[in-house]
Amino acid sequence: MAGETMKKLSEETFYKDVEKGLTLVDFFADWCGPCRMLSPILDKVAKELEGTVTIGKLDIDNAQRIASSFQVTSVPTLILFEDGKEVGRLVGLRDQEGIKTFVQSKGKVK
Repeated sequence: MAGETMKKLSEETFYKDVEKGLTLVDFFADWCGPCRMLSPILDKVAKELEGTVTIGKLDIDNAQRIASSFQVTSVPTLILFEDGKEVGRLVGLRDQEGIKTFVQSKGKVK
């Protein structure tokens, strides 16, 4: 389940949720071990970058059309959106510093 610093996304609101600003979306599945390991890491990144990036979680089992439209074939997959456009992607389990560096290098983050 998403931590308090992360927003739970749905198929119905996905495009509205990513249309403005910088949003990092975690495409995950409940049955995925690495996804469960990534959740507390993303929670720390969300706190560290609070105010500069929104971090959202999207369960691919409940949002298959969205996952398919972004060609998400394995989880976890992190996609960074800036004003609704994909600007970067990471696949697999990553550490806190790696995710933070990725967001800062791809998005307009100080």
